[in-house]
Amino acid sequence: MVYTDDYVISGILPELAADLGVSESQAGQLVTAYSLTVALVAPLAAVACARVPRRRLLCCGIIIFVCANAFAAAVSTYTLLLALRIVIASSAAAVTPAVFAFAAERAPGDKTGRYVAIVSLGVTGSIAGGVPIGAWIGGHYGWRACFIAMAAGGVIVLCASFGTLPDEHQSGEVPGLCEQLRVLVSGPIACGLLSNCALMSGSMMMLTYLAPYLSSTSSGGIEERALAFSLSGIAGIVGIWLGGIFTDKWGPSRTLLFGIVGMTTSMVMLWILWAIRPVPISVVVCVVVLWGGLAFWNSPAIQARLYMLAGSVAPQALALNTSGTYLGVSIGGAVGGIALHSFGPGSLPLASVCFCVASLVLIEIAGRLREPQM
Repeated sequence: MVYTDDYVISGILPELAADLGVSESQAGQLVTAYSLTVALVAPLAAVACARVPRRRLLCCGIIIFVCANAFAAAVSTYTLLLALRIVIASSAAAVTPAVFAFAAERAPGDKTGRYVAIVSLGVTGSIAGGVPIGAWIGGHYGWRACFIAMAAGGVIVLCASFGTLPDEHQSGEVPGLCEQLRVLVSGPIACGLLSNCALMSGSMMMLTYLAPYLSSTSSGGIEERALAFSLSGIAGIVGIWLGGIFTDKWGPSRTLLFGIVGMTTSMVMLWILWAIRPVPISVVVCVVVLWGGLAFWNSPAIQARLYMLAGSVAPQALALNTSGTYLGVSIGGAVGGIALHSFGPGSLPLASVCFCVASLVLIEIAGRLREPQM
């Protein structure tokens, strides 16, 4: 649900912007603010909530999530909606790192990639199901109905959490700031965090502004946009599952190389389609599907690589990686908004390519550095 809420408005940016009287690039900053908030809050929450039972942490976070979404459905100004998005994102920041760490800790040694992939399916599942449903709901009942749907979904998650999660207490020492800094500054881990940030900037920039890109490249309407989001999300589910399998088979570095090169190629193809526009919506959707599968292929490899490198401070490394992920989304949203406003939708794939190349360079640097002692 927390990932769905981040991107639930991506498919209805033109409609939301028109209703609130702001530009599409300004409306896109509602995604940017959400992601940036998670990036800033997640590491702090990982330490502050280290001994809080996971069921209690998740349930409290979801209660805040439900209430804030309900209020968001009733607001009439952009500023107030932006403030509520920050509140919703803060609740997401408290629960997301703990969920990833929980999965990695309980995975058998040779199946870390697959276990993390299962959790990561929540990301692509939100795109495959939640985002296109949000686009459909917004198109037929207004964007406010999207937030009502998020609140209702949160109630379902809350009930399921009470009924299924064990109320176990956390054990062990709560790592301090110095320990987190040790993780952050070790060469391979620092490069891995930066690489993930750059990769997410490139891939999520396109996702945030995919609706304006589709509108300018083809003649498809809101239902065609919803189809594009849905099919790319389904491809992402397949990609993330295969990425987990090949992370265990090939190793994280080789898996990442394949995924990033493929994603860069798909971005170049999207730019070519924009350059020769208008093109049939079916052609654009095919390339968007390819991009979706390759973009999410990388997630298990990134998480597994950091988990293996970080050792005893893996939960903190994963929390920092969550921050890097959302910081990347924030950077992508901000840079994408500037590119869209200044140069038009065709600049988005090219800007994404630059971030993908930067990610490849950082992975290469990380591979040349000595791994830290475990």
